[in-house]
Parts: sequence; structure tokens; C-alpha cells
Amino acid sequence: MLLRAFLPVTALSAGTFALALFAAFPPQPVVNAPARLGADSETFIKAPLSIGHPLVAPTFSWLYGPERLVPEEPAADAALEAPARADYTRAVPVRAGDTFAALLARANVPRDEAGAALAALKGIFDAKSLKSGLSVDIAWSIAAGEDEASPRFEGLSFAPDYSRKIEVARTEDGGFVANDVRPELSRVLLRASGTIDSSLYLAGRAAGVPAPVLAELIRAYSYDVDFQREVQAGDSFEVVFESVRNEDGRAVHAGAIRFAALTISGARKTIWRHVMADGHADYFNDKGESVRKALLKTPIDGARLTSGFGKRLHPILGYTAMHRGVDFAAPIGTPIYAAGDGTVAMAEFNGAYGKYVRIRHNGQYATAYAHLSRFGRNIAAGKRVRQGDVIGYVGSTGRSTGPHLHYEILVGGQQTNPLKVKMPVGPKLQGADLARFLKDKAATERQIAEAELALPARAASARP
Repeated sequence: MLLRAFLPVTALSAGTFALALFAAFPPQPVVNAPARLGADSETFIKAPLSIGHPLVAPTFSWLYGPERLVPEEPAADAALEAPARADYTRAVPVRAGDTFAALLARANVPRDEAGAALAALKGIFDAKSLKSGLSVDIAWSIAAGEDEASPRFEGLSFAPDYSRKIEVARTEDGGFVANDVRPELSRVLLRASGTIDSSLYLAGRAAGVPAPVLAELIRAYSYDVDFQREVQAGDSFEVVFESVRNEDGRAVHAGAIRFAALTISGARKTIWRHVMADGHADYFNDKGESVRKALLKTPIDGARLTSGFGKRLHPILGYTAMHRGVDFAAPIGTPIYAAGDGTVAMAEFNGAYGKYVRIRHNGQYATAYAHLSRFGRNIAAGKRVRQGDVIGYVGSTGRSTGPHLHYEILVGGQQTNPLKVKMPVGPKLQGADLARFLKDKAATERQIAEAELALPARAASARP
């Protein structure tokens, strides 16, 4: 009897308590516990008390209607769904001499899956053209509950150059498919100028000129300008070049120089890029004369002239002797370029010259390069080379006091001062070719006026 008397009071107290809790904490919607609260009601998700408690059910019925709140049954096929997978990638650098097979093996990709991924690459990318310096992103995934030490290989991606991205992805049937993704790119003209305090390179970098553009600028002017002796503090430069940008407007590649001017001791030297009828591009002066000469005055970048042509006190022998070339001091391993097109006449160790290369350019001119640390790739007697090809690297072999390049120009078999020899001139545009050049030059002049100002290096580093 006591229990029968107590139960209504308990139910009333529970109901009153539930009402108080619901006033303080109104119900919120949940996906898995729907309840009909009226014609436009939202889904009920949570209550402070268990909605299945027999003592508070009358209260819920009074508040929200007679219908019981029953959670949704799970989908019939929920147990058949694949577990969620966590994806991640790891970058693997391409080393010198690497093959795709070696790179994937180093990344612990199973051999059979690596073979399938490489098979998918055929027709999309030549695996033999893989170059060191690239980074290949290897994609992996781990299913929930699986051993993290046994991830599944999902594919790979890499950008062989700025204009494309190669992607290899796993398909639903477990195979692999490759895609060659070509992003949308745009080209804009940028202009930069500055005063030279110590070197053209440093002045250009401070003005926001990319390093590849500066290297091309120095090379284009190196036919007429001795950067070691002629460029002085107070000289100035101007350059207009192409910048390739991606969809986000970010620069991804430094394009060709369209125009440049170098003012040395008050004399202004200008160059213009022109694409000729055969598709070959070159630099010309205002008159349509090619700035390219048969030979470079200085076949090395960034070197310091340490010894000129003529008699001098020999630093090792200790007596005055004729120095039949010029010396450029540079760190060991600095690339040395062929001064002009020609055939390698000699590439071997040559006594006091150390490792030595001589190139025959025509019946009159030849050049020689001494004290190399090593020869360039495939450089051997009888090989053809083009101007600018790397024929060796700075060293200190033979009779040498330190790393440097000894450079000679031979005219008619006689060693001649490279800094004073009159270089054979390049081709001069005539007729229809000259008319096309002048038309293109006028168009470039109009475009220069609208070119954007290159962002100085300091501002670029401070930009978020």
C-alpha cells in the first residue's frame, strides 16, 4: 500500500523536475532521433533525462503529443559500407641517376603496384626524362582500424615543369590511371631598373629581377661587355621581361627578356628580342644587328679577373714569363661555357695546363680552357658543341696556385689577348626580316609603357 501511494508522487516529482529541466535546456535537433512536435516542428535530438524512462514518459506525452520518441533504425547496408580512409602524401626528392622504379622502391611502394603505376604513365610522360631536383608526391591512405605500418599506395604526382602536372591515381578496380594536367597560365610584362653599386646581379635582384632573367641578361651582353672591368659603380640598367602566372596570379616561371638597356660610363647599349621567320629567337640592337658574336669574351659567370694577358712574375716559377691568356678566379665546380660553336679538338690532361679543353671554331679561331676540375658531360675530342654548352668546371689541376679558369683565344694558331681581340660580328637583318624586326620593336615599345613594375626583393620577402 505504501508503494502504491508513493508511485504517483514519484511520477509527479519526476514530471515536475523534467519540466524544469526542459525550461532551462530546451531540446535541440539531432539527426538520429526525430520526433513530431507539430506540423512544422524540428527534429528532437537530446533531452536531459532519458526519454525512455517510464516515469517521465507521461510528461513528454503531455508536452509533445502521445507519440513515443523512437530513434531511427540504422540503414540496412550501413555495415556493408567501407571504413573511412585517412589520406596523406610524402614528398620524395629525385636524386641524380634515379629511375622511377628506384624512387618508388625507396618510398616502399609494393613492386607490383609500382609497376602498374608506371605502366599507366606510358604515353603521358617518358619515365626516362625524370630529372634530379624534382620532387614526387607519393599518396597513401590508411583505413580506420588498420595498421598504420601498412598503408595503401594511392598514386603519385609531380610537376616536370611549370606548365604541367602529372597525376597517377588508383581506380575503383584497383588499377591506376594517369592524367596530364595543364593549368591555365597567363603572361604579363614586368619592368625593372636600378643603379649598379657593386654588380649588375645584386642590383637586379634588389630590383625584383629573377635570377634566371639576370643570367640571360648577363649572357646577352657578355659579347660586348667585360663585366669584370667595364661595369662601374653608378652605371645603370633597365630590363623588361615576361612573367608567367598561374590561375591564382602567382608567378611560376620567368619568361624571356623582351628589352634591356645597359648604361656604362654614359653609353647606353640596348637589346631587343626578336623571333625570326624560321622561329629562332635572338637579341638585336636598334639597327637590327645581332648582339651575338662568334665568341664570348668571358665564358664563365660571376668570376673575378685575377691575371691579364702579357708578361708577369710567375707565381710558382718565380721569374717573369709571358702569360698567354687571362685568368678568372671562381670556386671549384663553377660551370665553364663553350665560347662559341665548334668542334672539340682536345679534352685531356695537358701538363702544366692540367685538365684542358681546346675547341676549334673555324679555320681561324680556337679557344682553350685550362686547370679544370673535370670535363663536361660527353666532352671529348671530335664532339660538336654549341655556344654556351658546359664544357667543364673550374678547378686547380696542373700548375696552379688555386681554383681558377685560364682562358685563351687563338687567332691563326697564335694566342691573343681575349679582352682585346675583335670578335667576328653576328648576322645583320636585311630586307623583309629587317622590316619585321622594326615592326616588332615598335610594338614592344608600346607594350613597355604598360608593363607592370617588378616587385623589389625586399617588398617581395615582406609580402604575406
